[in-house]
This record gives sequence, C-alpha cells and structure tokens, in this order.
Amino acid sequence: MASLESLAHPAVFPWLCLAMGLCVGSFLNVVIYRLPRIMQRDWEVQCAELRGEKPPEQEPFNLALPRSRCPACAHPITVLQNIPLASYLALGGKCAACGARISPRYPLIEALSGLASAYAAWHFGFGLGAFAAMAFLWCMIALSFIDFDTQLLPDSITLPLVWAGLLLNLAGTFADLGSAVIGAVAGYLSLWSVYWGFRIATGKEGMGFGDFKLLAAVGAWLGWQMLPLVVLASSVVGAIAGVSLMLFARHGRNVPIPFGPYLAVAGVVALFWGKPLTHAYLNLL
Repeated sequence: MASLESLAHPAVFPWLCLAMGLCVGSFLNVVIYRLPRIMQRDWEVQCAELRGEKPPEQEPFNLALPRSRCPACAHPITVLQNIPLASYLALGGKCAACGARISPRYPLIEALSGLASAYAAWHFGFGLGAFAAMAFLWCMIALSFIDFDTQLLPDSITLPLVWAGLLLNLAGTFADLGSAVIGAVAGYLSLWSVYWGFRIATGKEGMGFGDFKLLAAVGAWLGWQMLPLVVLASSVVGAIAGVSLMLFARHGRNVPIPFGPYLAVAGVVALFWGKPLTHAYLNLL
C-alpha cells in the first residue's frame, strides 16, 4: 500500500506517466505507419475474392510483424536503437547501418505522447480519469497523423473509442451516462447532416464518414455539452489552416484537407479546459 501511495504522489505520478507516454509514443509511430497499410492489404484481398481471384501471397504484416527496420536499407532496428527520444539523439537522427536520415516526426510523436500523458496525470491526478485521458490522447494523436497522411480515420480506432467513452461514463468519469449517449448520437448526426446538406447543395463530398465517428467518440467521452465548443473550435482552426495553406503553401482549392486533426485538437482542448471555456462563453452572452 505504501509503495502504491508513493507512485500516486503528485510529484511522482506525472513523471511515471511521462516515461509511459514516451514508450506508447514509440508504439504510436508503428500504428500510424502500419495501420493504413494493413487496411490497404485487407481491401486488396477482399477485392480479389470478389473478383473470384486468389489473393497474392504476402509476408505477414501487422502491428507486431515484421520487426521495425530502416526504410532505406531494411536494417532491423534493435532494442537499444528503439529507446524513445534517446536513441534518436544518440544516433544523430540517422540510421546506424546506412546513415540515412530518420524523420524527426518519430521523436516528435514520442515527445508529444509523453508530454500529453504527463500533463493528463498532473491535471487529473492519480485515478481512472488520468488513465482514461491518456488513452484518449493517444488515440487522438494516432488518428490525427493517420488522417493527415492518408485522409483516413480507421474504424478500428474510432468505433472502440465510442464504446470506451460510453463505458467509462457509466461511472461518470467525464460526463454522466445520459450526456455521453446523447453526445455520441448528436456528434455523429451533426456532421452527418452537414455532409448531406453540402452534398445535396454542391454534388460533392465535404468530409468523410470517419469524421462523423470521431465526433461521436468525442461526444461519448465528454458529453453533448462539449460538442458546440468542439465543432466551433475545429471549424475555426480548420478554416485558418486551410486559408493559410492556400495563401502560403499554394495548396489548391480542389485538394482535400483532412478535418480529423482539427477535431482531435478541439477534443483535447475540451477534455482539459472545456468546462471553464464554456462557462466563460456563456457568461459573455
């Protein structure tokens, strides 16, 4: 009991969560890179089966196999070369075998996961809320980068996230159960309505179905009361980013911009500061 109390101490718990978050961040790099490719493989197999063809033989490829390796020379990454942040710094950001440059995004995701986990531990204190918040943050990081790379929000993350939010709120972790259920339904239907309204008016698709599920997940975790803040914040940030890309990066108007990262950022803001921000907004009115 004494050891558990020492681990839960406010001066110790965030540091433990920082270390855990760094390790999870290393795994998130694997998820972000491999999950879209696993989905692509599954689609190819399904298409081959529908055509009556035998799927091609391929080496096992999942979140565990094959071992991580350098994309330039296929050199397997050892355990010591896979220590979050430290390995990248020790190697000077280059592959130990061929000297190819390692993308700085890998340590960035590890650092982001670690710092977010430590802040969640400090913000909520030792308990279910802190561990749940860390899981939510890890999912938001993975979904944001996957959507940024591929414009996909995998059901294998968004749908379990919806159910996890509802189960957590059986105990009122972040919202009461009624607010969580309404939040999941309202989150999905709000963007679903925008999607069909835009499609009927223009004949084009303005967003993907993954965005509906992501907002449903946010509503399930935080309750329907947070949805106006999430939708407003994500729309404002998305609009600013879209205009900036067109003005400064010559991003074409017809090139789609993923909306998932903005929803994720707004969901994180609502998780930590949603209630005071909502109260301040209502007081202004």
